[in-house]
Amino acid sequence: MSILARNMSQSKKNKKARKAGSFKHDLLQNIISIFDKNPTKTFNYKQLSKAFGFKDIGNKKLITIILLELVEQGKLREVQRGKFCLNNAKNFIEGKVDMTSRGAAYIVVEGREKDIYIHPKNTNTALNGDLVRVNIFSGRNSKKIEGEVVEVVTRAQTEFVGVIEKSANFSFVITDNTRMPVDIFIANDKLKNAKDGDKVIAKITEWPLDKKNPFGKVVQVLGKPGENETEMHAILAEFGLPYAFPPKVEKAANNLALEITPQEIKKRRDFRTTTTFTIDPKDAKDFDDALSIKKLDNGNWEVGVHIADVSHYIEPGSVLDNEAYKRATSVYLVDRVVPMLPEVLSNQACSLRPQETKLCFAAVFELDEKANILNEWFGKTVIFSDRRFTYEEAQERIETKKGDLVEEITKLDQLAKLLRKKRFKQGSIAFDRIEVKFDLDPKGKPLGVYFKESKDANKLIEEFMLLANRRVAEFIGKPPKGQKAKTFVYRIHDEPNQEKLLSLSNFVKKFGYDLKVNEGEVAHSINTLLQKAKGSNEEDMIEQLTIRTMAKAVYSTANIGHYGLAFKHYSHFTSPIRRYPDVIVHRLLQHYLDGGNAVNQKEVEDQCKHASQMEIAATEAERTSIKYKQVEFLKDKVGETFDGVISGVSEWGLYVQITENMCEGMVRLSDIEGDYYIFDAPNYCAVGKNTGQEYRMGDEVSIKIRNADLVKKQLDFELV
Repeated sequence: MSILARNMSQSKKNKKARKAGSFKHDLLQNIISIFDKNPTKTFNYKQLSKAFGFKDIGNKKLITIILLELVEQGKLREVQRGKFCLNNAKNFIEGKVDMTSRGAAYIVVEGREKDIYIHPKNTNTALNGDLVRVNIFSGRNSKKIEGEVVEVVTRAQTEFVGVIEKSANFSFVITDNTRMPVDIFIANDKLKNAKDGDKVIAKITEWPLDKKNPFGKVVQVLGKPGENETEMHAILAEFGLPYAFPPKVEKAANNLALEITPQEIKKRRDFRTTTTFTIDPKDAKDFDDALSIKKLDNGNWEVGVHIADVSHYIEPGSVLDNEAYKRATSVYLVDRVVPMLPEVLSNQACSLRPQETKLCFAAVFELDEKANILNEWFGKTVIFSDRRFTYEEAQERIETKKGDLVEEITKLDQLAKLLRKKRFKQGSIAFDRIEVKFDLDPKGKPLGVYFKESKDANKLIEEFMLLANRRVAEFIGKPPKGQKAKTFVYRIHDEPNQEKLLSLSNFVKKFGYDLKVNEGEVAHSINTLLQKAKGSNEEDMIEQLTIRTMAKAVYSTANIGHYGLAFKHYSHFTSPIRRYPDVIVHRLLQHYLDGGNAVNQKEVEDQCKHASQMEIAATEAERTSIKYKQVEFLKDKVGETFDGVISGVSEWGLYVQITENMCEGMVRLSDIEGDYYIFDAPNYCAVGKNTGQEYRMGDEVSIKIRNADLVKKQLDFELV
């Protein structure tokens, strides 16, 4: 080829390249323009191709290349695979998803009063509990602040419990969780031998952008729905709670050196010759607190609150410690305990069993006859428990003044009552809720219901645990003048919601009660209200509504006090076998007793947040297991009639609690004959549109059990 020909050929190529470069540049500018004009929207290459009228693969690929280049330049963000939005932090806000059963969501943002509403079509693969980034697109003056999820920052949950629905070529897991808006697609080669109708745990592995359902795989087959073991394991899995220890954790526990050496005893204050005993429920296996009592020469009383020294056995950062932190709490289902620590620790080494030498961490008080604290001491002890009492045995000694160690128990009861009286005088609120328990056969089937009431023996233990928790918190949180309080774990409880209090005050007036909502009067007024309502039909309802006005107690390094107990300083020191925050408290307290400096606050605060979240999950699991047993207990009583009290009202129906067994079910408003009923939220009632007939909380009704659904854990009633 001649030089001229080569030059002509090169010139054509350069022209083509310039033309291609110009086209790419123009396309890039047009893409940026689309994003700039729609700062709250997300786009993928398909949407942009459609906007430009491109149908050929080449131009579609070019759009993808440009999008990725714009991400590299920081102009765009890839919020999900293949989905892009403008990278302008001002347009986005992060929060947690609170999903409704209808598929819509509310985004809860810390420090923001109003939640952001997300329409079901704008949730974009977000699931309940996820941390998400949201575009807000409604104006400030709008009554409802709306938005669109543009990115799932962190998944709260990837494993879900549900039932397999199998077809020839694929399967779905129909999830138990009513707030899970979609079912999970499972390829038949990822079923792990699950059969149609089995209850399983399924893990979401991916969620393609063009698919309505996430893809997943079965990670565990739990068994057949309705069987006790299947359902209990399903409840734990639903709330992300374990039910067995990994082999490496069991191995680490079994390899622990449990022998108490003379050298270790020498490091501790020796209480082995002081009268010491435990008081616990009759079915308890772990005894993590003991009381010692001794009359001093000056006539005062030395009372020791001795707590199992779990921190002696689990080293920070060890396999056992990491597992305990991960669990954060023991879980108490209706038919079992899922412990935080392996049995070798929880039921043996750390359990303060009678007639055995045990290592403890103690708060020791010198009290006079009026329960005034004259001296206190905190540190490591060694004890030898003389006796294990059940609450019933201790109560018998309080009531009859007969039996072994009766003088010691009676004296502790007297001191506890004085401490309790002072606490209530200072504004502590008295919620004495009755606990529902089931008599179960060996297979877990409920045979009957009984009520657990708190008596003097229970209150005796409670009072000394509260005393230890309060004084430990004060010891660190109230340093000598001129010194700063060091990082610590507090159990905090904020003041009640003023709006809810006002609403409650207006409501109880209809029953002839008075509730003052002025600052400084609330706690005393609540106690008076609860006392006056005792024994009335509305007692349980008023107590429930009062509890709803309260904030939830949580763990935090930022001390704001405990409103419900009226303590300015309060911690959790007394249950390290079943609560990880107590283990942290033991470690911090010893660190400071040894003269250590304040530890990193952020690190401890993160541990507090985790512990609070796990506590909520454990409480929800416990409630769900009770609900399951209630349904199981009434399953063979369908068609029978019972007396009950309306315990709640919603837009869907009336919640009715059966008087004789406290099992709760729902009468749907649409099923009430004779009228169309409308929910009246401010007055906690349902009102007939034509007749004006009212059904309100606290009303006595008769119901017939219509259905008992074990799978949904749901009781349906009808009014008689």
